Amino acid sequence: MMSGSLIHRLNTAQEDFAQTYRDLLQWDAGDQAQIEKVVADILAQVKARGDAALIDYTTRFDHLKLTPDSLTFTKQEIESAIGRCSKAELAALDLAVERIRSYHVWQMPRMGVETYLDSTGTLLGQRLSPLQRAGLYVPGGLASYPSSVLMNAIPAKVAGVSELAMVVPTPHGEVNPLILAAAQAAGVDEIYKVGGAQAIAALAYGTQSIAAVDKIVGPGNIYVATAKKQVFGRVGIDMIAGPSEILIVADGHNDPRWLAADLLSQAEHDEIAQSILITDSSALADQVEEALAEQLAQLSRREICKKALSSRGAIILVKDMKEACELASQAASEHLELAVENPEALLPLIKNAGAIFMGRYTPEPIGDYIAGPNHVLPTEGTARFSSPLGVFDFIKRTSLIQCTPDSLAQIGPAASQLADSEGLTAHKLSVDLRLEAKP
Repeated sequence: MMSGSLIHRLNTAQEDFAQTYRDLLQWDAGDQAQIEKVVADILAQVKARGDAALIDYTTRFDHLKLTPDSLTFTKQEIESAIGRCSKAELAALDLAVERIRSYHVWQMPRMGVETYLDSTGTLLGQRLSPLQRAGLYVPGGLASYPSSVLMNAIPAKVAGVSELAMVVPTPHGEVNPLILAAAQAAGVDEIYKVGGAQAIAALAYGTQSIAAVDKIVGPGNIYVATAKKQVFGRVGIDMIAGPSEILIVADGHNDPRWLAADLLSQAEHDEIAQSILITDSSALADQVEEALAEQLAQLSRREICKKALSSRGAIILVKDMKEACELASQAASEHLELAVENPEALLPLIKNAGAIFMGRYTPEPIGDYIAGPNHVLPTEGTARFSSPLGVFDFIKRTSLIQCTPDSLAQIGPAASQLADSEGLTAHKLSVDLRLEAKP
């Protein structure tokens, strides 16, 4: 792959561009087979031994000695943590809560029972109802993200989930106090001082101290993601999260410093995060690369950014905006910025994206924190078939069917015939007995 000193430089006119671009979009998670085995062993231990295994793993991985009685953050511990937050932090948190809740209230479908009578007089419909108990995983330590608490907990509560249990690793007993403040502001009911695959196991199977949940949501490292994948079926999950991604489609009328900062905003998450700029302006491409180099020197996580840009970052020159949108749709990125004068005109050309940030004044971080729509988004191209987290993830549909003697007489014979064709004679008998009865 052709590369500059800082970030890959590609051009769709290159003969090998199509394959090079496909390679760029791929992510190698490492020795997945070994990770799967380690996680499976942890899940089996927690399933079999409950609290004892959970406490053993927490001592081993987080260097925190717990007892069944100290697994949960107490009310006093939460209040003490909130007291350590600044007024400015709490004010920002309150505004985020207000905006995120407002958006998800707008998103809510009509709950309860809806039915209709078809032409035979059969009553058909559905019931929408919330999950009863959900589990929220939050990455822990001091480098953790209160915004993730809000984005996962608020739609659950808006949907009507009655019990929301949160797990957060607390290495050496340390936790970001704003995490606990966010949990209280969002209405989390229980907060446990555990993390990793063992916390996923506790939520999925239950232990003596932690009741099992119906669904687990929230981001985590590769072991957490693998654990969620392995317990799926026992419980629901939101998605399998991969590395952070941003893709920017930009014309030549942008401030290169803005775009460079946007690319770095995702690169600083992880060495395997992906930042891509697609533009039809070679001058802008050069200016953005220069701005990247200048801004890197100012960043606290510059070494992480450098590795992310050099391994999975790219600036791609295209012939026009149509081609740019085709490449963006192929990538199906987590975050897509349309940094153009008229982003609405490009929307019909974008087939896949987790979230679309429209216009030059809508940087991706505004969506991470305060805009309102959820920042838990599909990654690794899964926006082709999946959606952002929302209230729908905490709502289940139940089908409703009610026949009358007359409507069964109209549709029952066809059911009987199909059952007979499939060789399911008990199915056929179940229908036929009712058809033979005199109402």
